[in-house]
Amino acid sequence: MATPQVESYRSGHIVIDGQAYDQDVIILPDRVIGAWWRKEGHALHPDDLAAVFEAAPEMLVVGQGVYSRMRVTHETRQMLRAAGIKLVAMSTPKAVETYNAKREGRAVAAALHLAC
Repeated sequence: MATPQVESYRSGHIVIDGQAYDQDVIILPDRVIGAWWRKEGHALHPDDLAAVFEAAPEMLVVGQGVYSRMRVTHETRQMLRAAGIKLVAMSTPKAVETYNAKREGRAVAAALHLAC
């Protein structure tokens, strides 16, 4: 299976490989998890990334929202580092660009907060 590609993004809406999503998503090297919920809306905890830790990509690109309101907790940063997963966190528009640029030929995942 080819690595999923983001075809378009605007606040609250994303199209990945022809499939539209209106809720946050996790993109893994081999699949997309739609309707992704976190235990705390604007904070990213290790439990929120169970599928990412299981997939063990080289890199995780986190889209923190249009205005970067979702924060990556210190514990999450530590666990990603311990798992050998490079973290790149930025606004979702920039994260989409970064994910698409980095995904070819590499095991890259993305966790994208689509709104705020």
